[in-house]
Amino acid sequence: MQGLSQHLTQEASANHRRLELAQEYFRRACDYQGELIQKQQQWQKNILFANATPVEPLNTCINISTPPKIHTIIATDGSQIAPSHHEIAYCYLLNIGRVILHYCQNKHPILDSLPEIFYRQEDLYISRQWGIKTEEWMSYRRTKSEVLTLVELATSIEKEIPTLAMVDGSLIYWFLEQLSSDARQHILPPILKAWRQMQDAQIPVMGYISASRSIEGMNFLRLVACPHPSPDCMSFCHNHKEKLPCQVFESLRDTSLWINQLQPGQRGPLWRSNTRILDLYEDQQIYFCYVHVGAEIARVEVPEWVIKEENLFDISLRLMLSQVYKGYGYPIAIAEAHNQAVVSGRDKTHFFAFLEQQMIKAGLKNVGVSYKEARKRGGIA
Repeated sequence: MQGLSQHLTQEASANHRRLELAQEYFRRACDYQGELIQKQQQWQKNILFANATPVEPLNTCINISTPPKIHTIIATDGSQIAPSHHEIAYCYLLNIGRVILHYCQNKHPILDSLPEIFYRQEDLYISRQWGIKTEEWMSYRRTKSEVLTLVELATSIEKEIPTLAMVDGSLIYWFLEQLSSDARQHILPPILKAWRQMQDAQIPVMGYISASRSIEGMNFLRLVACPHPSPDCMSFCHNHKEKLPCQVFESLRDTSLWINQLQPGQRGPLWRSNTRILDLYEDQQIYFCYVHVGAEIARVEVPEWVIKEENLFDISLRLMLSQVYKGYGYPIAIAEAHNQAVVSGRDKTHFFAFLEQQMIKAGLKNVGVSYKEARKRGGIA
């Protein structure tokens, strides 16, 4: 523990020096933003690190105003019971928490969850053909279910009232990079279709990321630090074995920079993500910005159509910030969706006990857990 505390102290000091350097490069980037974007676009295919494009001046600081009194917030979040060969049956359960909060409308909220059990062969083993474990595939299906449940809720409410649909986490599904094209077809197209339904209903969808670890914005500053005539990583740095000159911001996150640029209740500039996985998103490109929500710098992401629709992005930010204030630092609708979705150890025990009853009622014999699981549940201590 003493060694850990000393290490963290040293890291904090080093990060402070890196941050001072990053702020200097940030000021230079503000002066040459147009030229940097031109270089970025010209050499994007040869740049070997993920970087985003600012679509507003880098020094943008916009105050977020108060939301309309009458509005609606929708949120979903998911949890699961993972499959285990030591349980009485090999299956898994997805539980999607659903929340609709109506403000100043004299309507009851929706606070519940939608559980679904997967037990058929095609559900359990379809991912094996792509080299994906069932446990991993379960989490991918959960992501899809969260979005599909969100659009079901969104299309069930009145359209005239300002509404925001929120999910916990990024709208950029990084895990898709490691999937084959066939596996992606089971996950991404349904999500994109759901987003288009949200677009037709004019209900913006937003991903809220707390404690973001993204470095896409910080990597834009690496274009300033590049010592070469052009940011052509493939030609100049592809076989570079030492630390690259542009890696002076290594280990710094985007939030490290914006904590000193923004005041509580302000947002920074809009960025367009250039991560390669977005090539699969068709017309649903992802934009993001950082918002000082008081307790932290949060990253919020929206599809491109939310940016292009007049006032839609502005109202989304106003509703989002109101949710954070109501939740004392974190959007209350997302927190409640999580609370509805979470499956506790007691819930898991009840689930398998009920499943055991149903199996015995159906006439199955020798129903029970493995000897290993039984022994673990009955310790001598």
